[in-house]
Amino acid sequence: MASSVETLEFQAETRQLLRLVIHSIYSNKDIFLRELISNASDALDKLRLASLTDASLTENGTADLHISLEVDKDARTLTVRDNGIGMTRDDLVELIGTIAKSGTASLLEKIKESKDVATAESLIGQFGVGFYSAFMVADKVTVRTRRAGTDSGTQWESDGEGSYTIQAADDLPVGTSVTLHLKPADSEDGLADYLSEPKIRQIVKRYSDFIRWPIRMAADRPDADGDTTTDLDTLNSMKALWARPRSEVTEDEYNEFYQQISHDWLPPAETIHMRAEGTFEYEALLFIPSQAPFDLYSRESKSGVQLYVKRVFIMDDCEALMPHYLRFVKGVVDAHDLSLNVSRELLQHDRQIQGVRRRLVKKVLGAIKDMQSKDAERYSKVWAQFGRALKEGLLEDTDNTEALLELVSAASTHDPEKTTTLREYVERMKDGQDTIYYLTGETRAMVENSPHMEAFAAKGYEVLILTDPIDEVWVDQVPAFDGHRLQSIAKGQVDLDQTADGENETDADKAQREQDFAALLPWLTTTLSDHVKQVRLSSRLTTSAACIVGDAHDVTPTLEKMYRAMGQQMPTVKRILELNPTHPLITTLRTAHHAGTDDSALTEIAELIYGSALLAEGGDLPDPARFTRLLTDHLTRTL
Repeated sequence: MASSVETLEFQAETRQLLRLVIHSIYSNKDIFLRELISNASDALDKLRLASLTDASLTENGTADLHISLEVDKDARTLTVRDNGIGMTRDDLVELIGTIAKSGTASLLEKIKESKDVATAESLIGQFGVGFYSAFMVADKVTVRTRRAGTDSGTQWESDGEGSYTIQAADDLPVGTSVTLHLKPADSEDGLADYLSEPKIRQIVKRYSDFIRWPIRMAADRPDADGDTTTDLDTLNSMKALWARPRSEVTEDEYNEFYQQISHDWLPPAETIHMRAEGTFEYEALLFIPSQAPFDLYSRESKSGVQLYVKRVFIMDDCEALMPHYLRFVKGVVDAHDLSLNVSRELLQHDRQIQGVRRRLVKKVLGAIKDMQSKDAERYSKVWAQFGRALKEGLLEDTDNTEALLELVSAASTHDPEKTTTLREYVERMKDGQDTIYYLTGETRAMVENSPHMEAFAAKGYEVLILTDPIDEVWVDQVPAFDGHRLQSIAKGQVDLDQTADGENETDADKAQREQDFAALLPWLTTTLSDHVKQVRLSSRLTTSAACIVGDAHDVTPTLEKMYRAMGQQMPTVKRILELNPTHPLITTLRTAHHAGTDDSALTEIAELIYGSALLAEGGDLPDPARFTRLLTDHLTRTL
């Protein structure tokens, strides 16, 4: 070791930044090892690349490039060593002594102003100061390095306070070793025992398992005679499937990796393996599961996509890469051009990440669409598991509305068992029909037995049966599919030009009918004004006496209940009572009203008609006790 030791001061601003890194920024101290291993991996990559044009840089070739972790419990040191490109003296001063060339003062000001740790960490991440995370766990750090192609080495050492020493070092191999003189373990301060073999293995497995270079560590093992032997273990798998061509990966390997990241014992329904090159390079390996996780629709449910940078694990549940409605998609995205310290907040506003997100979404939706056209049975199973979540996308993702509508599958009156897509519905539409009809409800049986269905069934119009709670919302947000308007048969005016006998009704018939009921309808509207805003004649009924409908833009009763269940105050929406002008009860009521029968008796009949219509659609009576009493009284009088 040379005797000349030079002591240099950190820049004033650098010193402040370093203090923040050590004491304030990182909430998880384990990441120091991730940072040092990543730096070592970069050094190995650089040496391999440089050796392609200058073979003299490598003394022993590149066959055994690796990273070593060395533990000395007596000295309380942990060393991260690589045989990569190494550094010169100037490199050490440039890369470690000076954190940033310019803008450091403004950066410090932003960090001090920030009250949020995550925001501060994102600012730090922009300057790539991961090496200094070592001082969170070490009282002193020693770096010994020799640049490939040079004869002399250099030693750098600092306690992370105000200065560092630098001196020449002899007889060093090519590469870099970073030795951390560790602080004592302190659980209250989040300091683990980083000399513990299990702890080191845990950190490497979590953050650095897919680093392309082997990470080795000596481990003591008892032999058959009870003696202790020392073996050199490789701690990481290095099996980054996403970095290999798809042709070189077997289905079993995909399934094994999927089960590893998802903890799902079933194989995935679909595997998506993609690579993007250009201004922003990344690889992605995504999986569409075969079954929905138990917490898919809970508030705590999170995205299933992990983010890596150059095979280094960054975060679970990366919401910036996948929208919430595709939270069931599992997998990894490995970006090449991000900082290791990138935060969730920074990702949300990164244009390149937003571009990656758009491509991933299109790829996932395209994979499900291909499944729909090529393997209907597999698509049906996927839709049964995740259709409700996909329909959330119709509310969240306006850019992909058309793609999502192509995927929508729903029950309909066309087939009592099979579902239908909107495309198939359109292909079966009657001549002259330009509207896609639907009805929402709690169950298929309730929808099929609704009075609103009567005229549509009589004339052979297909109606979609929508029973998911989300259906109440998205149908109001999506105006049309392929140019065909979506219309609820329980809302607005529906005129199928049909009588109860199935015959088409003429204009003269309509005029006569309106004249016949000209006196009754206003009286009923006034009588039931506490419950309805209008009473009118219906063209959608054939056998029922009455039904309740809403205006075209009214909130449905089911949606109103949903909002109130979520604690939102909703004004009561009065709806419309429609009467079947050919039903004996309605014609008898009209005759009695024309003859001047006792208003109180007719009022009770009107209440019973309204209550019956409300019950027929699954609604709640405003006064069940009164309805029961009126019904009992009138039944008694008829006996």
